[in-house]
Order: sequence, then structure tokens, then C-alpha cells
Amino acid sequence: MKNFKTKLATVAAAVSLSVGASVTYAADTIKVGVLHSLSGTMAISETTLKDTVLMMVEEQNKKGGVLGKQLEAVVVDPASNWPLFAEKARELIEKEKVAAVFGCWTSVSRKSVLPVFEELDNILFYPVQYEGEESSKNVFYTGAAPNTQAIPAVDYLAEQGVERWVLA
Repeated sequence: MKNFKTKLATVAAAVSLSVGASVTYAADTIKVGVLHSLSGTMAISETTLKDTVLMMVEEQNKKGGVLGKQLEAVVVDPASNWPLFAEKARELIEKEKVAAVFGCWTSVSRKSVLPVFEELDNILFYPVQYEGEESSKNVFYTGAAPNTQAIPAVDYLAEQGVERWVLA
């Protein structure tokens, strides 16, 4: 699990640095957003997720951070209110200048924030397996949905001229 969290933090920082997002960094920190409900009906599920991201940030910082910078978590509470997820996502990106966001726990919260992440060209790490049939360059769908992972992989391989491959 530690190795996964380390890789996830590194990917979040590295990808957000490379996508051209308009993010300003302090000399020694990279801000990452945490977008999980801490109140309302979903708080019982999402508070643990917030704690997990904070633990990941702490562990990564003990190892020297990412790209020589410490991670700084910015936590917001969308309060189990689906439209508020989009508002809080915009706040994290525009006001807090986060490099990436870890958050959302339901499909409706993900659907609510998707236009914001695409408009502002930022990255969301979505931690749940989901129904698939959605693909966005601004979202890392970290839960398994075979069509979500297979279709983009096949498209990519075809674009690269690969004629044969095995999908296990």
C-alpha cells in the first residue's frame, strides 16, 4: 500500500506539472486538493478517504516530497452536496492553485466536477470503481472498470501502429 501511495503522489505532481495547468508553486511546496465530504450523508464514508490522503501526503513528505518539494494538502468540505462539489473544485483550482485533486466518492460528485476539471485543465484522482463509459484526460479513474481501461489502451496502441497485443 505504501508503494501505491508513493506512486500516486508522484504521478499526481508530475502529471499536473506536465499538463500546463496554471498553477503557482511556493518555493518548497506543491499543493494538492482533497475534495471529500466531511459533513452530510456521505461524511461517514468520505472522512476516512480524507484521512488516507492526508496520511499519504505526510508519508511522502517524510520521504523528501515530490520533485524536491513538499506536498501541502488543502482540504475542503463539499458537505455531501453534489452541486457544491463543483464549486469547491473550482475554489481548489482557481483560488488555492492546487496541482491536482484527490476526491469524489460517488458518480454524481464526479459528474458534477468533471466540467470544472476539463475547463480549468486540472487533474482529478477519482478513487472508486465506477460504471465506465467515461474517459477524460483530466481524470485518473483509479478503480477498475474494464471498458474504461481497455478501450483507451486499444485506441492508444492502434494510434501507435501496434498491430498485435494481448489483453489479459
